[in-house]
This record gives sequence, structure tokens and C-alpha cells, in this order.
Amino acid sequence: MTNQGSDQSAKNEKSPFHQLFIRTLKDIYWAEKHLVKELPKMYEAATSNELAEGIQLHIEETYHHITRLEEVFDLLVEKHEAKKCEAMQGLLEEAKSILEENPADTIVRDAAIIIACQKVEHYEIASYGSLIALAKKMKHENIVEILEKTLDEEKNADKLLTRLAVSGINEKAIKE
Repeated sequence: MTNQGSDQSAKNEKSPFHQLFIRTLKDIYWAEKHLVKELPKMYEAATSNELAEGIQLHIEETYHHITRLEEVFDLLVEKHEAKKCEAMQGLLEEAKSILEENPADTIVRDAAIIIACQKVEHYEIASYGSLIALAKKMKHENIVEILEKTLDEEKNADKLLTRLAVSGINEKAIKE
């Protein structure tokens, strides 16, 4: 089969490739919807104002991520359906334990929050990158554009977390 034929079958709603895309979309949709519920706990637990502000910004962005995913579902004429994301559930459970294991109102806890948040960001970056690769193969350029906006925001959130860690939080935490 030629590449063009493969591309055509991938665009077919019943093709295994298309179904992989839909399952992955449902997975990240679940992840984003649950993340927006859990990020406020990280915000409340943060000692550093800069970290709290960064988390607050990402909470607002996450609402946009959910809206964009719903736009993708609409473009594909698919129901806005979430499929439990085991990976995100595990990351969020780990984040909860990080809050329990590190004393409140400490910079060490902030360093731990950054680690937990970056694990989440890296999962999201991988998910959106994979969705973009699949969408490109199916020639869904309008969907690629939508997903790339979110991927850029996820990468920026990760960069912000790194900047906060290396510009002071880790240095202060090691002295506690």
C-alpha cells in the first residue's frame, strides 16, 4: 500500500490509526479535567509567591486546554468523552503524597511541588506531541494547529518551573 493509501485509511473513522488518535484524545481529556481539580491544591500548598502565581497561571491555561480538546472532538464529530488516564491518576496521587511527606510552609515543599508539577508537564508534553504527530499523518492540519497551542503552553509551564527551581527555590531549599 502506498503512503497516500495509508493516509486515506488513517483518516477513516473506523481505521485502527484513527481509533488510536481518539483513545489518546480521550485519555488527555480525562487528564486535563482532573488536573484542573488538583492544581489548586498545589497552589494552596506553595510557599513561594512566584510558584503560586505560576500554578495559578497554569490552572487558567488548563481550562483553555480542555476547551481546545472539546473543539477537536467537535471537529472530528466525536462525543466529548474522557477515558480514565491511569498515568495522570498515578502522577496526581504521587503529588498528593508529596504534599503529605513534606512539611507545610517550607521551601523544600515548594521544590517537591515543582518536581510533581514537572512530571505532569512532561506527561502532557509527550501526549500532545504524540497527538500532533498522529494528526499530521492524518492531514488534520486544523487540529494540529489547535494542539500545538496547548503543547506550547505546556512547554512554557515546564520552562517556568525549571526557572523557578534553578533561580532560587532549590538554593533556598537546600539551606532549610
